[in-house]
Amino acid sequence: MKRALITGIMGQDGFSLAELLLEKGYEVHGIKRYSPPFSYEQADVLYQAGCLNHTSFNLHYADLTDAATLARLMQEVQPNEIYNFGTVSYANAPFETPEYTMEVNSLCTLLILEAVRSTNMVDSVRIYQTAAPQANDSLQQLAASRLKFQHAFPNPATKLSSRELITKYRAAYGLYACNGSLFNYEFPRRGETTLIHKITQGAVRIALGLQGTLYLDSLEARHDWGHTQDYAEAVWRVLQQETAEDYVIATAVITTVREFVRLIFAELGVDIVFQGDGAAEAGYVVACHNNYFVLMPGQTVVAIDSTYYHAHTVEASLAEASKARRQLGWKPRHNLHYLVQELVQHDLQLFSRQTSLIKSGQQALLQPT
Repeated sequence: MKRALITGIMGQDGFSLAELLLEKGYEVHGIKRYSPPFSYEQADVLYQAGCLNHTSFNLHYADLTDAATLARLMQEVQPNEIYNFGTVSYANAPFETPEYTMEVNSLCTLLILEAVRSTNMVDSVRIYQTAAPQANDSLQQLAASRLKFQHAFPNPATKLSSRELITKYRAAYGLYACNGSLFNYEFPRRGETTLIHKITQGAVRIALGLQGTLYLDSLEARHDWGHTQDYAEAVWRVLQQETAEDYVIATAVITTVREFVRLIFAELGVDIVFQGDGAAEAGYVVACHNNYFVLMPGQTVVAIDSTYYHAHTVEASLAEASKARRQLGWKPRHNLHYLVQELVQHDLQLFSRQTSLIKSGQQALLQPT
């Protein structure tokens, strides 16, 4: 039985890969940062992924910046494969805690590499590192320039450092270590801080009467959105190859934020139309075909708010992923419409409970979107 060690087990990358590896018969060891208490929400994430009730799943508490602890875990677990998903990735966190971001995103990678080298595991373990996209990962020159510009900011800059560490240790010590540049991918159980979840949850809350308008920074931005479960399969395949190489994982299907918003409302049975240009553009209800919702024709449901705009916002995220399809034999099984359906159904169940509380005269926690 193969043994896998996964950092960042509580993130969507970690628990999705853990779920996949358990299905493949692995013994899985996940590393979680110790932050008591272990909440119900955290336990539920692992339970839904089929981890907590699986005899081959083991959870370890560790600080990814603690070299001694990482070395001890390497010795105890003796993993065949290491997947490093531990990262600080929320948009504002790298600006508020730049030193901690550097430690987790970059130093952690170095400590893992050194732990493998110092414990004489170079020939017995394979390492996967989630890396920041390089400019030459992109499909068009526009995207290349924007992605390169991103590296001037804390989070992508630290991940680029990790990418370089992987390539240097692979060349210097013969480590089987690979970088994976994963473009946008989503899953219903992911946190609420991402753009795609802001859109889906905002649309559902508007439909249920819990919110008035969804405010965004741009409708022109274009993204390659995939499904997390597909990307977990690609990540696993990266470490099953004969030689260690770096890969870009993406669907190569580009969708504007405007079109994604339209698809989300359409899944709810609401037709919307966009009018205006630039910051004056807004989305209006044309018709509501779902009797459960009370939305009136002409109602404004989407608007632009410049206060949400960041200078580091990427307006085009396009990837060249033909190598992964060719060498890994990988292609996504879920299309964008499937992802839209899954996200909407998840959020409808979530916020319908709040609606029921309000109708019964109880108070519900209404999170601003």
